[in-house]
Amino acid sequence: MRIQKKIALFAALLITLAALGVWYAAKPATTKLAPSTAIPVRVVSVAEKDVPRYISGIGSVLSLHSVVVRPQIDGILTKLLVKEGQLVNKGDLLAMIDDRSIRASLDQARAQLGESQAQLQVAQVNLKRYKLLSVDDGVSKQTYDQQQALVNQLKATAQGNQASIDAALVQLSYTQIRSPVTGRVGIRTVDEGNFLRMSDTQGLFTVTQIDPIAVEFSLPQHLLPTLQGLINDPQHTPVKAYIGADTDGETGNLLGEGRLTLIDNQINANTGTIRAKAEFANPAQKLWPGLLVTVKIQTALDKNALVVPPSVVQRGPDQHFVYRVNGDKVEAVQVQMVYQGSGQDLIKGVKAGDVLVSDGHSRLKPGSTVQVVTEPPQVVQSEPKP
Repeated sequence: MRIQKKIALFAALLITLAALGVWYAAKPATTKLAPSTAIPVRVVSVAEKDVPRYISGIGSVLSLHSVVVRPQIDGILTKLLVKEGQLVNKGDLLAMIDDRSIRASLDQARAQLGESQAQLQVAQVNLKRYKLLSVDDGVSKQTYDQQQALVNQLKATAQGNQASIDAALVQLSYTQIRSPVTGRVGIRTVDEGNFLRMSDTQGLFTVTQIDPIAVEFSLPQHLLPTLQGLINDPQHTPVKAYIGADTDGETGNLLGEGRLTLIDNQINANTGTIRAKAEFANPAQKLWPGLLVTVKIQTALDKNALVVPPSVVQRGPDQHFVYRVNGDKVEAVQVQMVYQGSGQDLIKGVKAGDVLVSDGHSRLKPGSTVQVVTEPPQVVQSEPKP
């Protein structure tokens, strides 16, 4: 019996080993994938187009005329005829000062003039009579000369009275405060009923011209010849003002377009910059005095330029180069940087339509095998566990 049990166990073991051998033989072989040697990159094509060149700087908006309205005589402010923020034209009546005392002085001066003119008329009649009598020695020469002197004296008195009237009229005109410029009324500092003095430096309010308006900006001194050429350009090269844009792009909002009108007469020796001014039409009042803006001026236009994004051009030990895709490999091509600005580079050394690497340079070398990636890899974020 013991021998039979051993034989049965040995037979079972053989059957198990045979089954394992059959299963192992029938198991599908695992395929090993060879690791890919292609480097993923993104590419762009060289574009050919007309590209303008710009110079840029930071500027401040200035009013061409900003006037503090002050009284020219002492008196009580009786009327304010404008509101804060109101647009006014040159010559519009803004305020009135009590004029009763000046009108009284004017009436007095006119009365004195009338008296002097009446006396002068009588003196001139007597002078004519004395002149006729002096021919026949009816009056003495001395009497005639005295009458002539009286006429001259009365003429001078009448002229003085007329001058007093003119002065009173000038004083009377000062009681009506009119706008010296076309512009916008600022915040009022006094109310009706206040006594105004000529010595008051604060004034009633300001009137600031908004349209047209100017922008003053500074540029490096080496751009002086460029500015001189632009200001003498009969085509009036446009000057654009942006807000929210840096000096390398046009991502901000365009506020206005004007023309260069002035270059300062000296360079700032401390900063090495020169100031310039441009004038803008401002009907929509987007440009506001004191606003900081980015100024861009077109200086040239490159025709049929080869344009690539800044990420394409790499800096080598000697000069710039790009990686050009040729089939599934890349080659290094030396290029010349013509112009950089506004988020694009102008280069020479390649042709329009060439496919260049724009991302993935760190692992590349001439002859590397590449795989063009069209979309960035999707990042899957795992949800936090409760």
